[in-house]
Amino acid sequence: MPDQIDLARLRDVLDGPWAAVRNAHREHLDARFLPVYGETGDQARERITRLLGELPAELGMASAFPTEYGGSSDVGGSIIASEMLAQVDLSLMVKAGVQWGLFGGAVQALGTRRHHDAYLRDIVSGTVFGCFAMTETGHGSDVQQLRTTCTYDPRTQTFDLHTPHEAARKDYIGNAARDGRMAVVFAQLITNGQRHGVHAWLVPIRDERGNPLPGVSIGDAGAKAGLLGVDNGRLTFEHVQVPRDMLLDRYGQVAQDGTYSSPIENDSRRFFTMLGTLVRGRVSVGGAASAATKSALTIAVRYGDIRRQFGTPDAEREVLLNDYLAHQRKLLPALATTYALHFAQTELVAALSEVQGGDGPVDEHRQRELESRAAGLKAAQTWHATRTIQMCREACGGAGYLAENRLPSLKADTDVFTTFEGDNTVLLQLVAKGLLTGHRDAFGSLDGWGRASFVAEQVREMVLERTAARSLIERLISAVPGRDEEVAVTDRGWQLKVFEDRERHLLDGAVRRLRNGAATKKDRPFDIFNDVQDHVLTVAAAHIDRVTLEAFVAGIEDTPDPAVRALLSRLCDLYALSVIEANKGWFLEHGRLTPARAKAITGVVNGLLKELRPHLRTLVDGFAIPDAWLHCAILREEPQRQESMATHDAADDPQVVSA
Repeated sequence: MPDQIDLARLRDVLDGPWAAVRNAHREHLDARFLPVYGETGDQARERITRLLGELPAELGMASAFPTEYGGSSDVGGSIIASEMLAQVDLSLMVKAGVQWGLFGGAVQALGTRRHHDAYLRDIVSGTVFGCFAMTETGHGSDVQQLRTTCTYDPRTQTFDLHTPHEAARKDYIGNAARDGRMAVVFAQLITNGQRHGVHAWLVPIRDERGNPLPGVSIGDAGAKAGLLGVDNGRLTFEHVQVPRDMLLDRYGQVAQDGTYSSPIENDSRRFFTMLGTLVRGRVSVGGAASAATKSALTIAVRYGDIRRQFGTPDAEREVLLNDYLAHQRKLLPALATTYALHFAQTELVAALSEVQGGDGPVDEHRQRELESRAAGLKAAQTWHATRTIQMCREACGGAGYLAENRLPSLKADTDVFTTFEGDNTVLLQLVAKGLLTGHRDAFGSLDGWGRASFVAEQVREMVLERTAARSLIERLISAVPGRDEEVAVTDRGWQLKVFEDRERHLLDGAVRRLRNGAATKKDRPFDIFNDVQDHVLTVAAAHIDRVTLEAFVAGIEDTPDPAVRALLSRLCDLYALSVIEANKGWFLEHGRLTPARAKAITGVVNGLLKELRPHLRTLVDGFAIPDAWLHCAILREEPQRQESMATHDAADDPQVVSA
């Protein structure tokens, strides 16, 4: 691997297809947009709301909307914008995500032309602030069972929107407590005495002065651990009259006489189709979590390059933190995983842009693949963020606990990411369903997976998805020579084969267990799944590990600079072997590794850490996060510390003194 890496070329690789969007944010988001440490919740809310209005027109997440309404029809660019906002201030990112991703995105995806013409321009410009009112106090993940009702009355040509009890209150709703004037409200549609499942309505909740409208009760969700600038609130509706044309009726229409019609007859299939159009929010959350992780790693790595601790027996000079193997064991595998997830996210954003960025009908099969990939990556990215930011906090010692060094706010602000836009455990079940059946809508709600129809013949073998990089992956796997014991653990084909084999084996095991359960518990569908839930979650995690590795490999293949490619290749080795090392018990139990080979992997990982140590700073600098955005006191002292250390070292060196 070369000693010198052209940093600009590494940054070009990581910036990817939307480099212009990234650079526009780096150039225009100045000190005004940085977090303010120690502010109150009210101060944070006022500041974030003001900053949202001050975002330059060419920036932010509104770019996904059609040009005729003030956007730029750039779905991928809107996701990248959310990542950049997350590196500046996560409250700003979430507030923007609520306004343009969730609220505006729902109007665009679920509404029709009349809704677009009437409201999208004001939503895009920020003239109208809105909420996305889906989650209820008693129902979060199981959205299909929401209790809020919206009943049509043909005599008045209106819907009656009602919260039947406290558990049906809309809860944790961003923009509700302070700024929202309208809300996209999800409720059970009832007409002519018949329920037609969950639909969405555009509902005014405040008047021009900010007062709640008749029948609408608004409360504050209260103090939170983080995201102080986001005004989460609670909404209750007491028989609120909603005009018929405020139903967002792309997938379900109600005629004047109350007759219901839909292009999708099956209620469950219609419901999942509606949710699928909103996948952009989930992709944004995963990308934002990774962006925050990059900031934390940059702070920890740069601090580890100036902080010294304990001397060696043969020298008075103390050792840099980053020179300790234990410290490298913390930072470098996390950094390798962050790179791997970056390439997986880039691949996902490109797919999302292709599927949802056109004017034609959405390919249902590709949409389902996209939803599954988005669910799994969001879980992987947000869990990785939670683990890694905490690790970075510890790696910076007491300094990492000070608010002025950014890490506490990164930790607090991202913690909720593991449970919003989908609880991670539920999302992994969603991934597993896709692997097992490919037909999630046949199973109903997520809590049970099951109608009695969930039996063996509906479980299919996994078909590896055909991506542009699939031929490369297959070529590398087919080129693996001889028996596993004779192949170097750094052989890329062997690594890919191991990840694929683990996923296949786990999936086969899940299928076998489900078949056995269906044979013995055919009248207890909940028990069929619940008895193998842990195994199913492991299948999903293995699947995401595999697709992440493949995305990393494909990203390396597309890297033009040989030196950068060589660096990324070694980092990819570290990612792959770290995953294998972390799951060493499984590989040993199932005969995929011998004890000797398992021990060898640990030795190879330690060797990779030493090899990558000189490039540690380069790897975080590749993220191209402006120094000001890190907003970290210990890094502002970095040049002075380095100069002080250099002076100290020179004073202790007799040759330097005599010179």
